Amino acid sequence: MSQVKLRTQHLLIDAALAAEVFGSSAQVHTVFYANQQSLLLAPMEDELFAKIHKTALQMLKSRNLQGDKSISLQELIIDHDLDDSDRDLAFSHQPGIQLLQVKF
Repeated sequence: MSQVKLRTQHLLIDAALAAEVFGSSAQVHTVFYANQQSLLLAPMEDELFAKIHKTALQMLKSRNLQGDKSISLQELIIDHDLDDSDRDLAFSHQPGIQLLQVKF
């Protein structure tokens, strides 16, 4: 079972992964690179990430008591004409680095 999924146009992130990447942040910086079909996410507190990439701030919502998180991707899916079918998504994350890369 994947730690990152697309469900009803929302990115769902497993609690353990979300805690490691985003800590207690309530918002995340997001940037989508269409040529790589890749979404990068970093906690709101990462000001360097926001300066390097042209990011948008998104709410990081709590999904359940276990601590799973969700982010609405409706606008991103429409803007980039992405496949919105529910599925597990490939991702990469380096332990100790507060950055998540999700592949579409």
